[in-house]
Amino acid sequence: MEFRAFERLLARLVREIPEEYLDGVVSVEASPRTVPDPLHRGVFTLGECVPLDLGEGVTSRVILYHGSFRALAADRGDFPWRDEVWETLLHEVRHHMEWRAHADALEDFDWAAQQNFARHEGAPFDPLFHRAGEAVAEDVFRLDDDLFVDRVTRGDLPGTDVLEWHGVSHQFDVPAGTLPLFLVVEGLKPRPAGEVVIVYRRKPGLRLLLRRHAPPRAAHTRARPAPGSVR
Repeated sequence: MEFRAFERLLARLVREIPEEYLDGVVSVEASPRTVPDPLHRGVFTLGECVPLDLGEGVTSRVILYHGSFRALAADRGDFPWRDEVWETLLHEVRHHMEWRAHADALEDFDWAAQQNFARHEGAPFDPLFHRAGEAVAEDVFRLDDDLFVDRVTRGDLPGTDVLEWHGVSHQFDVPAGTLPLFLVVEGLKPRPAGEVVIVYRRKPGLRLLLRRHAPPRAAHTRARPAPGSVR
C-alpha cells in the first residue's frame, strides 16, 4: 500500500471512532517513517501517542508509521493492512485515554510485552512481568497469544505436575533446578495459539529482600494425558 492510500485508510478509520474517545487528541497523522526497534531485528514501531504540553489538560498527537507497516508487509502478500492499521490506531488512542484517566494499565502491558519478547529471544527478563498481562482466570495471565499460569511454591519443585487444559488433565515433568522457572508446556491438545507457560516462583517474603535473586530459568516439557483423564 502506497503512502497516499495509507493516509486515506487512516482518515477513514479515524471517522469510525466516537468523538468522545478522541477528546484531547490534537491530530492523527500518517508518517512515511520506518521506525525499527533499536534492539530486536525484524521488529518495528507501528505507531506512537505523543503527549503535548499545551496547557489545556492532557493532549496528544497520534502518529502511525507507514514505513514500518510496509517493512512488516514486505514478505507477506496477504498482509491485512486494514486490520493492522485499525488495531494500531485503537492501541494508540487507548494510550491517550489512559493518560487522561491517569491509568498505567496499558504502559504496564506494553512493558510486559517487551519482557515477553526478551524471554522468547533468550535475553534477560523480569521474573514477574507476566502478572502485568491480562488476567483471564485466577492466576492465569495472557500476553498476546501466550498464557502464563502462576504457581507459587515454598522452594521445592514437583517432579511432575498437572495442568487442566480444555477439560482434560495433562501431566508433565518439571526439571529440577533454581527458581523462578518459566516452563513451556508442549503437546497440549487442542493446540494453543501461543505458548502455555507454567511460572514457578517462591512465595514472596521479607527474606527475599535480603538476598540476591537468581535470574529466571526457562525450560520446555511435553504434556501427556494424566492417568484416568478423559480424552
